[in-house]
Amino acid sequence: MYWGIGNPGPFNATGRPGDNLYTDSVLALDPKTGKIKWHYQFTPNDPFDYDSVAEMVLATLNINGTPTKVVMDANRNGFFYVIDRTNGKLLAANPYVQVNWASSVDLNTGRPVVTEVTTKARAGEPVMVQPSILGGKNWEPMSYNPQTGLAYANTLNFAGNYKAVPAEYKAGEWYVGMDLTAPWNWPEGQPRGYLKAIDPLTGKAKWEAPSDIPRFSGVLSTAGGLVFSGQLTGEFEAFDADTGKKLWQFQTGSGIEGQPVTWEQDGVQYVAVSVGIGGVYSLFSGDPRLASVPAGGSLWVFAVSQ
Repeated sequence: MYWGIGNPGPFNATGRPGDNLYTDSVLALDPKTGKIKWHYQFTPNDPFDYDSVAEMVLATLNINGTPTKVVMDANRNGFFYVIDRTNGKLLAANPYVQVNWASSVDLNTGRPVVTEVTTKARAGEPVMVQPSILGGKNWEPMSYNPQTGLAYANTLNFAGNYKAVPAEYKAGEWYVGMDLTAPWNWPEGQPRGYLKAIDPLTGKAKWEAPSDIPRFSGVLSTAGGLVFSGQLTGEFEAFDADTGKKLWQFQTGSGIEGQPVTWEQDGVQYVAVSVGIGGVYSLFSGDPRLASVPAGGSLWVFAVSQ
């Protein structure tokens, strides 16, 4: 089985030199013994909260003409990873959002090629880092459709202001070692998020649907060519999986951060989503546009017509 690991703490990396294995990693575990068969570390000595606990998607991709069993991860650090899940070999690692903490990932060593941004951050200097500590994608699950060969993910389009500060552990209090007085660096005149249809092997988007307030719901793609997602302002949406054209939306009355699911019953396909605002962006962004969104707490079910 494949298990994602959280980030090291505190964010201030000066007191924890080295790679801090196995933080920010995926472990391939033998389910019978619990032994590690292989591991891959996405962000060694992470200062930026790029934990790797979100979903790991299993698929079979055509790699140089060979069907290959892979595990895919749209990592919080902004790179989209494709790994051979039988042996842990890194096959692809490309940015799917704006990234400035590393210029690339070396496919031979598997290590990120860090930039001056990371070097300065580890030295205690203030930097503007992309992605922010909320990541290129947060914990909301993406979806992969083998018919289109695309991964569909709600991505974030803003940077963060980072400065390490001394970290003192106190029971019951945050142990971060980061100045959180002004953590966000919002893009002027740009959406704060995009629903993207991503080519796993290149990280490039075939299409993207912008959102002024970033989407934080999970994404569902169906064999019928639909992609479902939800807005923090309550709109539940359906898009064409090939073109990204919005085909339908419904106002649910509260913010959507749940995971859409689908099933067939008595010959009818249904889609359901849980509704109720909350979560990291709603709590910590200070976005005034969410102040009037009702708290919610409901389950909506829709029939998909042919």
